[in-house]
Amino acid sequence: MQQENTVILGIESSCDDTSASVIKNGKILSNVIAQQAIHEQYGGVVPELASRAHQQNIIPVVDAAIKQAGITKEELSGIAFTAGPGLMGALLVGVSFAKSLALSLNIPLMEVNHMQGHILAHFIEKPEENKKKPSFPFICLTVSGGHTQLVKVNDYFDMEIVGSTLDDAAGEAFDKMAKVLHFPYPGGPLIDKHAKEGDATRFQFTHPRTRNYDYSFSGLKTQFVNFIRNCEGDDPNFVEKNKADICASIQDTIIKTLFSKLKKVADDFDINQVAIAGGVSANSQLRRDLGILGKKRRWHVFIPDFQYCTDNAGMIAMAGYFKFLEKDFVGQEVTANARLKF
Repeated sequence: MQQENTVILGIESSCDDTSASVIKNGKILSNVIAQQAIHEQYGGVVPELASRAHQQNIIPVVDAAIKQAGITKEELSGIAFTAGPGLMGALLVGVSFAKSLALSLNIPLMEVNHMQGHILAHFIEKPEENKKKPSFPFICLTVSGGHTQLVKVNDYFDMEIVGSTLDDAAGEAFDKMAKVLHFPYPGGPLIDKHAKEGDATRFQFTHPRTRNYDYSFSGLKTQFVNFIRNCEGDDPNFVEKNKADICASIQDTIIKTLFSKLKKVADDFDINQVAIAGGVSANSQLRRDLGILGKKRRWHVFIPDFQYCTDNAGMIAMAGYFKFLEKDFVGQEVTANARLKF
């Protein structure tokens, strides 16, 4: 399947990170990410500001990725880009740039589903590296700010969503809860940070119950918000006094909820290859506890490197590489799709 001297440029602009990456013959040579600090003052991503920042960042980020890879743009074999899902304005910046550059170089385009890219991040490896990768089929728990899904991965682009959230995503719940705790944006990583010093058994929260393999986090989020407001009503300094225990307790509840369905899917499909992906897969407890759970259940567990957990172009270039080998190209008529499905 592999071809020599196949050089793919990946472009990711689905939300608030502008990223470009170069992969040659299946090996990653560069992965450049420009983050947008402007959203911190608003407590969340502002779509219009995000798209404007992408316009400012896209050229220098792509230029840096090509230079770090030690190639010239003329050596590119194809360009992969995130077509969706994501913020429409942000996506259009990446799609438009990819189309223009591909047209000028007369090379093919590969559109990539952002969520499939997260899953295929498990196949990224550096030159001279020969890391262990999941074999098909495997189950992947994808957890991010916009999605929480259980995916049965039969092949690189043969993926079946067997479970998903019925309302809020786990990452969104983390961020909303962090806001109630008066943490700056993005608050999810701060919950993880403070939880390391806390007692996860101190405060009890109800584990959401849903049918089949689906999740629900809206009820848990509401319960948490009411809990904090009631406690602050009695003691305005409640959060500050109990910050670590609060974070540890709610984080543990969310992670146990995620694992409850993951175990059921792995058992029902009789699959012992289990992976995680998405921004929340950077959570230290999620990573640690999955390793522990995997040993207990004799799973082969796959956890992505930190730099490939959050939005990055490495995963887009990796997906694009596999599409290039299959000659799965798109034309210049392609456009962004903010609600793109698998």
